[in-house]
Amino acid sequence: MHFLVFVLTYPILLIISLLPFPVFYAFSDLLSFFLGRVIGYRKKMIHQNIRLAFPNYSEKEVNRVSRSFYRHMCDLFLEIIKGITLPNREIKKRLIPKNIEVLRGFEKQNRSTIIICGHYSSWEWMLSLGLWLDNTPYGIYSPLSNPYFDRLIRKIRKKYRADLIPRFKTIETIAKHQKKHIYGHYGFASDQSPRPKPKSYWRTFLGVDVPVFTGAERIAREYNIPVVFADIQRVKRGFYEVTFKVISDQSKETKTNEITDTFIELLEAQIYKDPTQYLWSHNRFKHRHLKPVKAS
Repeated sequence: MHFLVFVLTYPILLIISLLPFPVFYAFSDLLSFFLGRVIGYRKKMIHQNIRLAFPNYSEKEVNRVSRSFYRHMCDLFLEIIKGITLPNREIKKRLIPKNIEVLRGFEKQNRSTIIICGHYSSWEWMLSLGLWLDNTPYGIYSPLSNPYFDRLIRKIRKKYRADLIPRFKTIETIAKHQKKHIYGHYGFASDQSPRPKPKSYWRTFLGVDVPVFTGAERIAREYNIPVVFADIQRVKRGFYEVTFKVISDQSKETKTNEITDTFIELLEAQIYKDPTQYLWSHNRFKHRHLKPVKAS
């Protein structure tokens, strides 16, 4: 069944990927209208998330952000598909690292880096950094249930001299690389909503108390890997810039949760500046009611 779905779907994806950019983004507008206005894809959740993060927004402002978000979401989804045929020289024009020397500096020191970001702007095209760097960028990801589409995604990434690490093999893979002195750039999108556990770290995110992931920090402190925040911004439609901000170059010396806190603060600053580029369709605040009550 997985193979049949892939065989039937892939030609459609290939056609979309081959569309000239003006037609490509016109199709994205059409898809955005259908998802947002016709079927209301996750509309209730999207509006709820925006209201939680921006409690002072009027209904008009919530609708404005929501409409812009649908357009941005469709662009991102289709830009992944565009990667099937997009030449390397073209994507280098469309995601520009403004200070790539930050990462190159760590390469010269024979050190890996952890690049941390949220689901903001074009995090998917970040793996094209492999075209600018000597060491391999690795994206930490959840494998797709369809193995044929999963293989396709990995193939696209390898075009850009990048690779993917299944999230459940992250610690094992990085430990192996460290032991063998294999240096890479490990990309973490660390704003998901982890299932609460007794020792979960809770803090405010966009004004809401939530459990947050600390995996990137724990790995960084264990192996003293520098942590760099990727400040990704949309310049205009289909064009992005990324500025790298060093959170810590001596992670082992940081306090517990210091790296995570700094990351959250930097991500919040992005979202407050332009909320239309954040992925509001994921239920970031689903565990907010489960925060344990401290004994008085």
